[in-house]
Parts: sequence; structure tokens; C-alpha cells
Amino acid sequence: MGGVRRRLMAGAIVVVFAVALMATAAEGYISKETWAAIGRANRHGPFVGLVVPNAFEMVPVLNSPKFVASKTVPNLDVQGRRFRFGTIGGQNVVMVMTGLSMLNAGLTTQMLLSLFRVKGIVHWGIAGNANEELQIGDVTIPEYWAHLSLWNWQRYGDGKDNELPLEAAGDYTREYGFLNFSDYTVGQGDPELAANELNSIWYQPEEVFPASGVPEDRQHAFWVRASERYYALAARLEGMELPRCVNGTTTTTCLPRAPRVVRVSKGCSGNVFVDNARYRQFLRAKFGCTAIEMESAAVALVAYQQGVPFITIRSLSDLAGGGSALGNEASMFIGIAAQNAVDVMLEFVPLLKDDVGGH
Repeated sequence: MGGVRRRLMAGAIVVVFAVALMATAAEGYISKETWAAIGRANRHGPFVGLVVPNAFEMVPVLNSPKFVASKTVPNLDVQGRRFRFGTIGGQNVVMVMTGLSMLNAGLTTQMLLSLFRVKGIVHWGIAGNANEELQIGDVTIPEYWAHLSLWNWQRYGDGKDNELPLEAAGDYTREYGFLNFSDYTVGQGDPELAANELNSIWYQPEEVFPASGVPEDRQHAFWVRASERYYALAARLEGMELPRCVNGTTTTTCLPRAPRVVRVSKGCSGNVFVDNARYRQFLRAKFGCTAIEMESAAVALVAYQQGVPFITIRSLSDLAGGGSALGNEASMFIGIAAQNAVDVMLEFVPLLKDDVGGH
């Protein structure tokens, strides 16, 4: 009987301990030990914050001799994110991988800015291409970014002259335009067949709450501008030499020309992987997008609200939806695209060594 009681008591202790651990994890706060480690890391700031979406875009940095890992605090894990510390060209940096999507990119960027002394953000990766004048491997540096997957989906039967739900209250707007699904229906010669019950989606700006503003007093932002100073500095990179060819197991395949670094007007983000030529053409015609991808606008919106300068470097990995001679070769050149973005970032970061922050 005594053995049974001991086993029951031991089981109860295990259950209580497990519940306590679950409660601690569920609370989601940062422990004193982690805060102390954050404080130690910040002694080496201010940093340039390096924000990268995926591992294949980050590993080339870790393997580059230009990135020198910190000997005192090489990395710090906080709430599912690993922050890596080091220098690039003498500039102190803290690097973090976000993972795919606007949510992950925005959450991780806010953590970076809340935890560490960051004077500016450099974001890089690959992107789809909506500008047919450019090619795979070209590295784009957009001046403006917009989030294009926040919509007001209009009911069937309403048109462009009909007010949207909650538009009068200032929640939604028709300022930035719409996509009408009927415009892309096959068989438009017959009006009845061309009509589409999905009707139209209207693109919306984000609600933003800048740190310099009044808390809970919302503002709106659609196009978010990169740091004017960073964008001007990026002009120095436009003559960089980038690789044209990729070596396979038996053959070497080359792009029609050597890739180049190009400052462009606009990049566009959304929680959508675009592999549709007609939507690519719509985005180019309607919004002037060049790079189209899934994270940069989130980084831009967080940086804008926190008053931190940022710039994004995106190398083109494919013509979204195909349609070019290289349309089916994106997988062959994705390594060049990722490496090109890394190479441009590694050249840009040292330009910020003497920068003290601010736009």
C-alpha cells in the first residue's frame, strides 16, 4: 500500500511540475536571465539589424569571411528566434531569420527593434520579378514598398462608384484602386459569361501607429519609403560585378548577360506566392511593382512606425508566372539569385559604419 502511495505522490509531483512548466511557457514573458543576456549583447551596439527571410538566404552570410561572428555573444535565442551577433566590414550587426510571410517578418522585426540597440535595418533575399526589362539574377533595391494583400472584397452587383462597407467611418478606402475578376474571365465577348460573382477586391492601406504619434490614434500607410540616405548610398553598388554563369555537374549554364544592381521605384509584398503571369502584369501596370515577394513590406511598416531607417535588397529569381526564355530555368539560377543578394548586402553594410542613425 505504501508503495502505491509513493507512486501516486510521485505521479502527482510530475503532473504539477509539468503544469507549472506549461504555465510558464504560456505566459510568454522574457526571463531575467534572458534580459541580462540581452543587456550584455547591447553593450556592443548600436547595431545594423540584418533581417533575412529564409535559411538558404542566410547561410551564405554565415559562410562568408566578411561576416565575423562575435566571440563574446555569438548568438542569443529569444522566444523562437535566434539573434546572431558579429561584424561586417567593421560594422557591428545583429542578424535574425524571420521565416516565410508578412506575419513572421513583422513580428521578428519588432522583436529585433524592441530588444536591441538597432540604428538601421538591412533586409535582403530573393523575389519574383514583375518587370520584364530585368532578368533573373538582377538585384533590385526599391525606394518604396507596399503591402498588397489587405483587401476590401466588394459584394457582387456593386461597382466602382458604390461606397465600400465602413468606408464612411474611415476604415476602408477606394483611393488605391481595385482588381475586377471579370476583366480576366475567358470569353469576355459574351457579357453573361464574362460576369464573375467574385466581383472586385479593393487594395487597402495599413493602419499604423507611429512611435512618434499619439498611442491608439491610427494613421494609414500604403507606400512606405526606404531611408533616403540608405537609398542614396545604394547608388554606389550599381556597378558591382555579379556572376553570370552557374556550374552544373556536366555543363555550365549562363544568363544572357551579367546580372546588375538596379535601384528601382517600387516593390510589392503580400501573403501570396505569385506564379501567375496575368496577375504579375496587373501588379506591374497598376502599382509599378518590380520585386514581388512576401516579407519586405512588413519589415518596412514596422521600421516606419518605430522611426528606424531601412532598406531592402532583393535579387530576382524568376519572372513571376513565366513567359520569358528563362521562365522555366528559375530553379537552375536560384543559387545565383540568393548569392547575389547576399553579396550586395555584404558590400552595403560597411557603408553604414559611420552612420549614427535616423533617416
